This record gives sequence, structure tokens and C-alpha cells, in this order.
Amino acid sequence: MEHKSFAYARVSSRDQNLARQLESLKRYVPDDRDIFVDKQSGKNTDRPGLQLLLHSLRSGDTLYLHSLDRLGRNKEDIKNILRELKEKKVIVRILDLPTSMVTADDEVTGATMEMVNNLLIEVLGYVAEMERKNIRKRQEEGIELAKENGVKFGRKKLAWPETWEEDYLCWRNKGCTAMSLIKKYGWTSTTFYRKVKEWNNNVDFK
Repeated sequence: MEHKSFAYARVSSRDQNLARQLESLKRYVPDDRDIFVDKQSGKNTDRPGLQLLLHSLRSGDTLYLHSLDRLGRNKEDIKNILRELKEKKVIVRILDLPTSMVTADDEVTGATMEMVNNLLIEVLGYVAEMERKNIRKRQEEGIELAKENGVKFGRKKLAWPETWEEDYLCWRNKGCTAMSLIKKYGWTSTTFYRKVKEWNNNVDFK
């Protein structure tokens, strides 16, 4: 089976221009039909051009990218895509990564690309894990700082309105309905009965 060369280009929005990427990629993949493009964010892999490309690639094919981040913005996604391509035995060449552009006899090229792909997968996996840890650490530090500054977390309790005691007694003595008070305070029925329970727990009726 004849091996083919494909390319993938991406910009983050429809008003951005693909021209620079396409110009460099066409030196290696002259047929426009073999160049897949997306004009949307790389926050995930749910992109029509990328998915069609991955479906089209076969063992022994070569994929050209202008830069690695064109595959996506998420390090974990890039790592998974590279692993998938490695399993398919697809050669990945990245124009701004000279090592990946090495061309020699098949044995040397295969060994070099195996090394490059393995290294990229490991590095991206490490970076993605460190980013996750840093995000969790910043979240924890932010919560601790907020607590030190008096910020309380959890569901905020509603204070009782000034007229609540009078209205509560009216409702308890069947002088008004729950619905009238719910409408008066702009609460939901759940909030109303929660406030009743809280009030009962805090007031000694004798």
C-alpha cells in the first residue's frame, strides 16, 4: 500500500488567517485535499478537521504540522493524539521542531522518530500533570487566603427579614398563608420552609 503525506493546520477563530501555515505545509503536502484544517479553539479534540484527519491516517503515512500546539491547547490531548499516531505507526513531522524533520534511510528515520515521539509523549505527560498539580495548589492557596480574610464557603444562609417574626406568628396562627409570605419575600417554597425550621430551632416557644 502506498504511503501518503498529510498535513493539519489550525487557527483559534474564523477571523484568523491560515495562510502562513498553509504556505509552509504545501511544500511537503502539495495536494490541498490532503491538508486538513480547523478554525476553532484547540481546547479539546472535538474538531471536524482533526477527526477526519485521524480517521484518514494509515500505518506508514506521514503527518506534517507547522507546530505542535496546532494539535491542541491541552497538553493531555496532544499527548493522547501522539500516542494514537505512534500506535498507528504514523510519522509525525513538526516544521518548527528540526529533529522531527530528519530524513535518512528508513531504519534511521524510524529510530529517530520513535525517539522523538516517545520523548514528546513523556514530556507532555509530565507537563500536563504538573499543570494539574499547580492548578490544584493555586485553588487550595486561594481558598486558604480567602478564609483568612473572612470569606466563608458553602451555601449562604438568608437572614430573617425585619418583619419575619410578626409574619411567622401570623402564618403559625393561620392568619396568613405560606404562599402569601413566599411571594412577599420573593423566596421559593423550599427556602420558606427551611427558614421556618431554622427559626423553630432558634426560638424557644413557651
